[in-house]
Amino acid sequence: MARPWRIQYEGAIYHVMSRGVGRGEIFLTNDDYSRFLEYMASAREKFNLDIFAFVLMANHYHILLRTNDANLSRAMQWIQIAYSIYYNRNHNRCGYLFQGRYKSVLVENESTGTF
Repeated sequence: MARPWRIQYEGAIYHVMSRGVGRGEIFLTNDDYSRFLEYMASAREKFNLDIFAFVLMANHYHILLRTNDANLSRAMQWIQIAYSIYYNRNHNRCGYLFQGRYKSVLVENESTGTF
């Protein structure tokens, strides 16, 4: 069975999250956290995102963001691939870093009752 398509449109607000493969750690050092933040900042500019809030924990992350273009998949793919390459090179490992696809939940606008 094919994976369902992600809902993407201009101005959509998402709660995005992903965790390490096997619930393993994805941030081992302060430099890892800093590098992930750098990739988020670059993606914000490159993909025209508004990032409202985020939390980075040892084995997963959460990001609340708005896509001003319908490009969530491209933006998250870029962040996760760039960070995985950095992480694997700096921690002398290979293979997947994140478990499956990232999860995204469309956030409803409380004031208008719309998504």
